[in-house]
Amino acid sequence: MNQALVLGPLALPYAMLLLFVAAGAGLYVGERIARKAGVTAEPVLWRTLLVGLLSARLVFVWEFRAVYLADPLGILDIRDGGWSPTAGFVVAWLYVLGRLGKLPLLRKPLQVAMLTASLLWLAGSVALAVRPGPGQEMPALVLPGLDGHPVPLHGFKGQPVVINLWATWCPPCVREMPVLLQAQADHPGVHFVFVNQAEAPGKVAAWLRARNLGLRNVLLDDTGRVGAAFGQRALPTTLFFDAQGRLVSQRVGELSAATLGERLRPLQR
Repeated sequence: MNQALVLGPLALPYAMLLLFVAAGAGLYVGERIARKAGVTAEPVLWRTLLVGLLSARLVFVWEFRAVYLADPLGILDIRDGGWSPTAGFVVAWLYVLGRLGKLPLLRKPLQVAMLTASLLWLAGSVALAVRPGPGQEMPALVLPGLDGHPVPLHGFKGQPVVINLWATWCPPCVREMPVLLQAQADHPGVHFVFVNQAEAPGKVAAWLRARNLGLRNVLLDDTGRVGAAFGQRALPTTLFFDAQGRLVSQRVGELSAATLGERLRPLQR
C-alpha cells in the first residue's frame, strides 16, 4: 500500500498532501464567502493556519520533549514529519472561536472555512486508514546478507521488526542512519533490518566501514522486491511489523529519533 505520491526522486506522503488540500480548500472557501459579503477573511485565515501548524508541531515536540531537549535544533527540522494534526485542528478551532466575537462580519466565512478543512481532513484520514492494499504480511522473501548467505525475512518473526529500505546515494537515508543505529542499540527486543536497494555488496560494506556504522541485519535487495511487495519506490521507506509479522505502519521519508519513537510505541505494547 503506497503511502506517498512519488514524482521522480521526490516522495510526498499522502497524509501531508491531505493536510495541504484541506488547508487550501478552507482558505479558498472562507475567502470566497467573505468577498461575497464585502469583506476579506484572508489575513485571519492565514493566521489561523499558522497557529494550527505551530500548535501541531509544538504538541508533538512536547510529547517527545526528552528527545528534542537533547537536540534542540531538531525542533526546527520539520522534515521528520513530527506533527500532531488533531491538536493543530483543535487549537485552530479555539483560535477562530475566540476571534468570532471581535469579527462579527467574518463569523460565517471563518466557520465555513474551518468546517470545510476539518471535514476534508477527517474524511481523508479515514480513507487513508481503510485504504486496501497488498502486502499486509511480511513477504516470504529470502535476501542475501553482506556475506552472501541467504536470510529469510520470516526468520525475524517472533518479535517486532523494523525494515528500512535505503541506499548509500540517498541523502535522507544517510542522515537517518545514526538514528536507526542508536535505536538498534536501545531496543534489543526489536529486530532492525536494513535492506539496501540495488547496490553491490562491496560498495555497501565499504560505505558502512568508512562511517563506522556497526549495523546488524544488513541485507541486499538487487531488484527492489521488498519495496514492490508494499507498493513503495521512494527512499527511505521504513516498514514496521508486529511480532506476528503483520504490517503496523509505514514511514516514507526521513526519520528523527522522535518520529521513530512514535512508530515504535505500538510495536512494544
